[in-house]
Amino acid sequence: MTETIAAPKGVPEYLPPESGAWVAVREALARPAVLAGYGYIELPIFEDTSLYVRGVGESTDVVSKEMYTFTDRGERSLTLRPEGTAGVMRSVIEHRLDRGQLPVKLWYAGPFFRAERPQHGRYRQLQQIGVEAIGSDDPALDAEVVGLADAGYKSLGLTGYRLEVTSLGCRECRPAYREALVAFLDALELDEPTRERARINPLRVLDDKRPEVVALLAGAPLMLDHLCGPCAEHFAEVRRLLDEQGTTYLVNARMVRGLDYYTRTTFEFVHDGLGAQSGIGGGGRYDGLMAELGGQEL
Repeated sequence: MTETIAAPKGVPEYLPPESGAWVAVREALARPAVLAGYGYIELPIFEDTSLYVRGVGESTDVVSKEMYTFTDRGERSLTLRPEGTAGVMRSVIEHRLDRGQLPVKLWYAGPFFRAERPQHGRYRQLQQIGVEAIGSDDPALDAEVVGLADAGYKSLGLTGYRLEVTSLGCRECRPAYREALVAFLDALELDEPTRERARINPLRVLDDKRPEVVALLAGAPLMLDHLCGPCAEHFAEVRRLLDEQGTTYLVNARMVRGLDYYTRTTFEFVHDGLGAQSGIGGGGRYDGLMAELGGQEL
């Protein structure tokens, strides 16, 4: 008797008739970006591993624990894409899209891969729809991107979710904040892996979900209290524009996203009905990422 073969653990499949609903959700979330003039980009399923180490950050859980990395026949280290932004940025640089009309507005959809412990609402092959707007520091672009996601969720009739926003500052104000945070963390009794994470990127420690660490971090300094003038003005204008366009939000001063490239406006959509895996979308500005990957300062 021949042994049957099952799909890999943590990889969901969408079969008829339920797959029809899955397609409808994907199309509804993409539609606001299409209507707003974002062009479609089809990304490679795998990229050079160094793209994610440099672009996402080696201190992140994504790079240090969750990537599917392999060596091909040419002895090159390749990685199944864990997220989309770094790949979009690489493509924009390589194909010189940044040398034309700005901002460059793109959207993409498809599977992404993270070697996580499979659990309810979190998969090793996950589906994502993303938009990227590259080449403008106008706060209106921040509000537009947030509004696209909100419009997609509303078009599906989704209720009970909330939008949380914050600012993670810039290269001018982050050093002083980092200094204050490091001084605070140095006074805590942290285990060695957490101490090492703090050494590489202290902001990563604020993303720790373990109750005992969360309790220790209760009095940690907040980035919002250390913003420079231009960052404070930028964040105030983003909030004003969100109010103007009718996008409801909460300011979450303790928010930390799981990727290192975020600066200034950072946001997350949360639905508490999903339990621990409550995030349904999120993102932020990434001033500096293009230059980090060898492109212009955009």
